[in-house]
Amino acid sequence: MQFLCIGIDSCTDDIMRDILNELEQLRSHKIDYSVNEDNSNGSASIIFRISDDNLYKENSGQSYKMLKTLVSNALADYIIRQYEQKLITRIINSNYCYFNSLERKEILKKALHITRNEDRNFFNSLFQVRRRNTIVRKLVDYFDSSNSLILDGFVNFRLKDYVKDLEEIVDKAVDDYLMEREYKEFIRLLRYFVDIQDPKFDTIHVIAGFDNRYTLLDETKKEITSECIQEFISEISEEDINYDDLLVSSLITFAPRKIVIHCTGQLRNKELLETIKNVFPDKVFMCNGCEICLLSVAKSEAKKHHEKPTYKI
Repeated sequence: MQFLCIGIDSCTDDIMRDILNELEQLRSHKIDYSVNEDNSNGSASIIFRISDDNLYKENSGQSYKMLKTLVSNALADYIIRQYEQKLITRIINSNYCYFNSLERKEILKKALHITRNEDRNFFNSLFQVRRRNTIVRKLVDYFDSSNSLILDGFVNFRLKDYVKDLEEIVDKAVDDYLMEREYKEFIRLLRYFVDIQDPKFDTIHVIAGFDNRYTLLDETKKEITSECIQEFISEISEEDINYDDLLVSSLITFAPRKIVIHCTGQLRNKELLETIKNVFPDKVFMCNGCEICLLSVAKSEAKKHHEKPTYKI
């Protein structure tokens, strides 16, 4: 008789449902099998048997091979669902013990965000498939030499490649956490600079251009862009100016009570907008379309086609 025996802490409905769903494929191939639970001696085992009738059929070895593959698929899904968070937590506590408990929780949250691919990232999807395939391959290889497996022992001692992948994910999560922490500190510092100075303008209109540059107007719609450039042109050449940084620096210097962003569709750096919102909470407003926006878009189109605009903002 051909069989597999899986030892687990407890036989839950969760794992049985996964396995039975996979084994339905045996029925479609007219392969008879049985599944039994053994809960003796304080432990649980699941025993899968291929019916003796299949031993006398042509290609009977394929039946057992299919059983091993299907059980491996189900166990891989169960391991990812039930063990992955525990393994990641163990890695964090072992490799990054110098972070405090709250920091480790935040790193765990970020690592799980990556493993579960909550951002629907293409590369994370590929890594998800690779990790699952790694587990399935290890299980199938194990069943080629043994028909009895203790699940806890297998996870702890036979999945080194899988654990290595999780370690790389934790490293990425730590990098993301540190970058986010530095960003928050940077924003806190910029807010401090804004808070300690008196507003030089009541309102500043920011017009995003198609060429990654920005036009600034005051509350009277008077252009003040040149004032921003002159503030920094003495320190660096115009060719080296980063206009995103220049915009943020100018807004911090002017500390306006209100900021209106126009032509957001031409704003290529979306993170810049979030930075401005974070530095000036409750002061940033998005324009949904006005005369300034229409004139700016027309001006941009004229520049693209090297035409001379017939208007002035």
